[in-house]
Amino acid sequence: MMPEALIEDPRLVAVGERLRGVRHVVAVLSSKGGVGKTFVATMTAVALARMGYGVGLMDMDVTNPNAHILLGHDVEGKLPEEEKGIVPPLVAGVRFMTIAYYTGENPAPLRGEDVASAIREVLAITRWGHLDYLIIDTPPGMGDELMEILTTIRRAESVMVTTPSPLSLVSARRLVKLLRVGLSRVVGVVENMSNHPNEQVIDLAKEAGAEYLGNIPYTPAVDELVGRPEQVLETPAGEAIKEVAKKLAALLP
Repeated sequence: MMPEALIEDPRLVAVGERLRGVRHVVAVLSSKGGVGKTFVATMTAVALARMGYGVGLMDMDVTNPNAHILLGHDVEGKLPEEEKGIVPPLVAGVRFMTIAYYTGENPAPLRGEDVASAIREVLAITRWGHLDYLIIDTPPGMGDELMEILTTIRRAESVMVTTPSPLSLVSARRLVKLLRVGLSRVVGVVENMSNHPNEQVIDLAKEAGAEYLGNIPYTPAVDELVGRPEQVLETPAGEAIKEVAKKLAALLP
């Protein structure tokens, strides 16, 4: 059942209207921080755009957005165009929206209902138009922010990012159990910072009823190429991301 607060909030209706022209909404999730979720979300969006798809990228980590850094996009003083809502600018081939347009590089110390309200507001005012894929970089973990996003965007499907470390896998399994209550269907699992496919991650994908989308090798050169997404895609990690994008497009045509 939908929470009463959302039923009473007219922004929920607006969110549905804003997403009407989007074929697939894909939420990229991680059960904990430090697994490279933002990297996977951002570079997958760029890779899909290079394949010729219409792609949007929304950084929904409202208190600590970082996708613009990976894109090399200076958000300071660059408010998006307003035309009956906010029109995300084209960055590295993708329509890009982030709360950092309004906060810059300053912290956004929001709590509780303020976080929920900010998420609903950004979702309600952003005009995406017609897209094949809208990739959403969600906040890490299993807290209120993630719940708010998935509850507000009822149609979002999920891609989970994990590393093969035991702690990451234990947390990822907890997230799978949480999503099974009807929040979102997990369509794929990405293994990051791993030079070889790990059987435990492959098993995790099976447990989630999802596709194992591949492993992304740890590539030190990526750190030197932050802000240059096209060059990142030519590294070993970038080549793996392109394969992830191809598999995702096949899963969600």
